[in-house]
Amino acid sequence: MDRIIGVNSNCYHGYSIEEALEGISRAGFHYVELTATKGWTEHVFPSMSFEYLNSIKSKLKETNLIPFAMSGHCNLMDTDRIGDFISNIKLAAFFNCEYIVSSIGEAHLADKAVATNAEVAGHIKDLIPYLEEYDLKLALEVHGDHGTGVILKEIVDLVDSPGVTINYDTANAIFYGNVEIEKDLEACIEKIGFMHLKDKAGARKEWDFPALGKGYVDFPMIFKKLDEKGNRCPFSIEIEFTREGPKSLAEIDNAIKESYDYLKNLGFKL
Repeated sequence: MDRIIGVNSNCYHGYSIEEALEGISRAGFHYVELTATKGWTEHVFPSMSFEYLNSIKSKLKETNLIPFAMSGHCNLMDTDRIGDFISNIKLAAFFNCEYIVSSIGEAHLADKAVATNAEVAGHIKDLIPYLEEYDLKLALEVHGDHGTGVILKEIVDLVDSPGVTINYDTANAIFYGNVEIEKDLEACIEKIGFMHLKDKAGARKEWDFPALGKGYVDFPMIFKKLDEKGNRCPFSIEIEFTREGPKSLAEIDNAIKESYDYLKNLGFKL
C-alpha cells in the first residue's frame, strides 16, 4: 500500500523540533507534518528568525525527512486571526509543503449567533487566492463544532475548490463528533484529501490518544474503505497521549516506533 505517511511533529508537544525530527527519523519515517500552532506547539513559526528557520531546513535534510504538510491551526472564523493564517501559508511555502492543515474554529459571528455552513464557506473562499499563490492545499480538520466528516463535506462542497479538502482526524470524529466512523467516513470519503491517523482509548470524552493500535479505532476498516474508493490521500500520525502528557521524550519516541511497526505489519511501505 503506497502513499505518503508522515508524523505530525505535535506528537512532540513540549519538546523541541530538533528532538521531534530525530525521533521521527529514528523510527523509520521519511515525512513530517510541521506544527505551527500559536500558543500551543510552535515548532516552526513565522516570527522565528530566517537564520533559525534555515537551520530547521538543514535538520530536515540531516534527518532525511520531507516536510509535506504544516499544521497551521488558526480560528478561520476570526477575522483578526486571518493575518496569522496567511503568515502560516507563507511559512508552509517556505518549507515546500504541499498541504496546510487547520480546524475552522468556533463557528460564531460577532453577535455570538452560530454561523451557517454557507457563512463558514464564505470565510474559507477568501483564502483561496493565497492558497493558489503559494500552491498549497488547505485540509480542514474534523474538530470542535465541525466534528464530523458530514459537516465538513457540506462546507467543502460549498467552497467548491480543488484546493480545499477534508482532513479526517480519526479520533476527533469520536471525541468531538460522537459518530460511527464507518458511516461518517462513507458519507464524506470523496472529499477527504488528508487524514490524521489518531487512535482513541478510554471513554469518548476522555483525552486519551495513544500510539496506533493501542486504542479502539478500526484502522483496517478505514484503510479498506479508502482503498475501495481509490483514495490515496496522505496520512499523518498524531499521538496526543493523556491530559497528563507523556512522561518523557523516550515515551514519545517509543509510541512513534510502535505506530511505525503497526502500519508496517499492515503492509504499508514506509
